[in-house]
Amino acid sequence: MTRIAIIAGSTRPNRKARTVADWVLEHAAQRSDADFELVDLADQGLPLLDEPMPPSLGEYTKEHTRAWAEKIASFDGFVFVTPEYNHSVPAAFKNAVDFLYAEWNNKAVGFVSYGSAGGTRAVEAWRLIAAEVQMADVRAQVFLPFSDDFAEDQSFEPSDGATGALGTLFDQLVAWSEALRTVREA
Repeated sequence: MTRIAIIAGSTRPNRKARTVADWVLEHAAQRSDADFELVDLADQGLPLLDEPMPPSLGEYTKEHTRAWAEKIASFDGFVFVTPEYNHSVPAAFKNAVDFLYAEWNNKAVGFVSYGSAGGTRAVEAWRLIAAEVQMADVRAQVFLPFSDDFAEDQSFEPSDGATGALGTLFDQLVAWSEALRTVREA
């Protein structure tokens, strides 16, 4: 069975990432075409990148890196749940991606983003980063602007359009994750 990680990509106190990731997982659980698992970046305990060798060599010396590598290697694809910080990606999330290399290769990724502009600029940055670690990003994405999908008190209230877009993202992500299996096995 295809395995997809839903990564809650913020570690900041009072973050929205976990709430949004839980919503993604709730909808993913209704599907039978893949197994979905929530991976909360806040639970991973990754420091700033502290490996002496480049990740592309795969010579991990730290236990936290080996555990992170094992976790990520077990998946065929990913949903990155990402806020937009200062027109880009959250530093802690980028750091987590930078720890590894081969574990991301030839796997599909889709994006659920949020922020004042729906997180669109973070996704633009993620697409460049994903290409460098040889991930295939799917076209479908879910943008959650604070003005549309969060109430004035900042509670998460996703629109019907966001929920519909999530279904399309899952369809493309599962298809690409399965197709890339042949590349990984070659």
